[in-house]
Amino acid sequence: MTSGTTTEPELACPIAPVVDLVFSRWTTPILWALNEYGRQRFVELARRITTITPKVLTQRLRQLERDGLVVRTYHAEVPPRVEYEISDLGRSLAPLFAHLAEWSAANLDKVERARQEHDATQRGSGPQ
Repeated sequence: MTSGTTTEPELACPIAPVVDLVFSRWTTPILWALNEYGRQRFVELARRITTITPKVLTQRLRQLERDGLVVRTYHAEVPPRVEYEISDLGRSLAPLFAHLAEWSAANLDKVERARQEHDATQRGSGPQ
């Protein structure tokens, strides 16, 4: 036990702020789509990420723009056109996403097996 001092979670785990920033519910699919398919209009993004609501997509895009991960370009034409693209800062996450995709391909089936084994032993052990 320590001397009663507590460490802020961000200091105890230096990647926590990055995880909060990049891996929130809709950030990853938005950044992935912009990195994979390039500059897109709102409707194109909504079509690619079919389970996100327009309201949430708008909120996430605004936050990603504020965080510097997405660039929003407004074209003053008739009708007005807005496009979104991943920024250089956002693109710098591509190697991280690639490593996670490799890990997923190699390990998600193992995670599923572990879950099934765990659930089977929990059913057989009765109330805890």
